[in-house]
Amino acid sequence: MKTSFISAILLVGIFCCSSLCIVAQEESVNPGINENFVNPDPKSFVERFEKEGREVYDQRDQIVEKLHLKPGMTVADVGAGTGLFTRLLAPKVGKEGKVFAVDIAKAFVNHVILSCHARGMTQVEGIVCSADDAKLPQESCDVVFICDTYHHFEFPAKTMTSIRKALKADGQLVVIDFERIEGVSSDWIMGHVRAGKEVFRSEIEAAGFELIEEDDMFEENYFLRFKKKD
Repeated sequence: MKTSFISAILLVGIFCCSSLCIVAQEESVNPGINENFVNPDPKSFVERFEKEGREVYDQRDQIVEKLHLKPGMTVADVGAGTGLFTRLLAPKVGKEGKVFAVDIAKAFVNHVILSCHARGMTQVEGIVCSADDAKLPQESCDVVFICDTYHHFEFPAKTMTSIRKALKADGQLVVIDFERIEGVSSDWIMGHVRAGKEVFRSEIEAAGFELIEEDDMFEENYFLRFKKKD
């Protein structure tokens, strides 16, 4: 009787812990982080995102080369914003390839599609994602590219699970985000970015990815390349 009672208590404890985990996964890890993107003015963000002095803008060509894209590939630019990288990725995959411009803001997606199609980049397709799902077709992508956007994921576990499903078996994930180091990083980064590289890496790995490359090409950012775990 005593053993059965203890077993019952343990089962209740396990059930409660599991329930708490499920509840926790339903809650945003950073509520309000995307308030500015509810109805953004793309032109004003062009001035912020596409300017000299922003590290990823200054090294945009080197970043694109690091993705090792080839004609015919399908790549997703998750957090496409104003389309800076989408417009650079499209020529790399060519007309026979495809670029998904993914963003939570419909205004951004519309801006990217208009600006790309005006340049003849008809291989670019827009996707308005949700806070917990990238909305990409399953097993469609050779590369998923996330630049200065992962820290905006409110439901990283769910979002990364959707991205894993979107990658082909041999597909790769590239994440660029801000280094967050106490006493080193700027006050803006410390206040805006919820966690540092090791935390984000562990979250991504927990979603079914394996780190295969880390590059120190930046000062304020970091570059991580993952593949799907077998």
